[in-house]
Amino acid sequence: MMREGLSRRQFLRASAAAGLTAAVPFRRGAEAADPRVLRIRSYTNYETLDPAFRLGAPESDIIDAVLLGLVTLTPGTTWGWERDAALSIEATDPTHIRFQLRPGLPWTNGFGELTAEDVKFSYERVANPATKSPYRGDWAKLDRVEITGRHAGVIVLKEPFLPLWSSTLPQTSSVIVCKKAVERMDGQRFTMDPGATCGPYRIRKWEPRAGLTLERNPLWPGAKPVFEEIQATPILDANAAEIAYEAGQIDVTHVPMTSIPRLRGKLPASSTLDARPGLTYWWLGMQMESGVFSDIRVRKAVQLAVDGKAVLDGAFFGVAPRSTGIVAPGLIGHREKNLVAGPDLDRARKLLAEAGHPRGFKTEIGVRNSTEFLNAAQVVAASLAKVGIQAEVVPFDSGVQKAMASDKAGGWKKMQMHVVRFSMQPDPSWATVWFTSAQIGEWNWERFSSKEYDTLHEQALLEPDAAKRHAMYVRMQDLMEESGAYVFLTHGVNAVLYRTHLKPALTPDGNRMLLRKFQLA
Repeated sequence: MMREGLSRRQFLRASAAAGLTAAVPFRRGAEAADPRVLRIRSYTNYETLDPAFRLGAPESDIIDAVLLGLVTLTPGTTWGWERDAALSIEATDPTHIRFQLRPGLPWTNGFGELTAEDVKFSYERVANPATKSPYRGDWAKLDRVEITGRHAGVIVLKEPFLPLWSSTLPQTSSVIVCKKAVERMDGQRFTMDPGATCGPYRIRKWEPRAGLTLERNPLWPGAKPVFEEIQATPILDANAAEIAYEAGQIDVTHVPMTSIPRLRGKLPASSTLDARPGLTYWWLGMQMESGVFSDIRVRKAVQLAVDGKAVLDGAFFGVAPRSTGIVAPGLIGHREKNLVAGPDLDRARKLLAEAGHPRGFKTEIGVRNSTEFLNAAQVVAASLAKVGIQAEVVPFDSGVQKAMASDKAGGWKKMQMHVVRFSMQPDPSWATVWFTSAQIGEWNWERFSSKEYDTLHEQALLEPDAAKRHAMYVRMQDLMEESGAYVFLTHGVNAVLYRTHLKPALTPDGNRMLLRKFQLA
């Protein structure tokens, strides 16, 4: 609720500033002008740099700066990759990928050079069910990595795997960790200290919730990166990040969709705004295994009560179009329309009455503690109030929702409703994998389980016929919506605000910052 006489923009800035005060350690003005330092904002706290257990895109951005893959993403407006640690790499047939590493790539901390053993360890570690990596689906078809020389090997798949060259090899699940360093760790996993790094940058300092500092790696044998130092500061609220930018505290930040119209009208001095259609997906989810939403009639009532257009207009100022699922336009599997066309309050009330809630009920909507999420959830709550559902919006710090979802003691039962946004990569399987039954207790927060869905996900990974593959992904999203547990909201727009002296390296959807490829303009 806004106070009388306080505009929406003022309200957003005031609430954002409150969060900023606690989150950002302000720096001196002299530091703000140093072009040798790249200062970026992260929308989450950094909690783990382990590729097998990362929590979000900001962590992938850091991982990519201090560790290598065989190949890596290229920045620009079209999706592509280039060789990274690989001197050469080629598919000799649909299930064999032969690679040769560049020799002389040194690990920090005296762990020698990067070898094929490190590649084998890294990829088989993610794929191994015993590792319990939530990203094991990226290497689901890996049979083994054969070592044919100190710097050479062959990736052997159990069967052809269509997303291999789009959402597996160039992405974070294929980043190489140091076998000798990780094997020394308890449980062979780590959080913020990889033990050894091998990349253009190395970690100089990490302070929980305060930030992370990277510096040039003096051992790096390749081209020296442009910036001597990268300072990454967690600022969880997008509006607070914008204020920090305008105050000269950071050089690059994603800004909320709500800021796009205003920034397009008037940018801060010496600044550029780059807004790109997103692949990410936002949705309202309901935990369907326990509690009031275990009744499909209640979930269906919510689907009929929520006014998706009102959410987009109220929370995002109409900048982003409504989504029809979890697969964005332009990708195989994108649906033309939702099964639930729009709000139907009479039908919603009827379903609630049939479920034993003629006067509605009280519940909570959990969201990330950021203005965009809070606004979206508030508009959802307003829709639900029209049918008697009193939904309290509850903000969570980054990582807390994930910890609740993974709580084996039943903490997940407290997650009744949530507004969530997931990052995405340019293959539909990277959207659908998180909603398989195997992801319950990890990223499948609705605890949605469908044998047909699980089977289609596996079959679509192997289906070479584009039309058949498209139909599979459409059907999978139909099943999600038919479950009642999902209200698809938007794919959003990723807008990046940066100083004009910079030439940022972004993925085509603007979601990832490829930090080691940033340049001076």
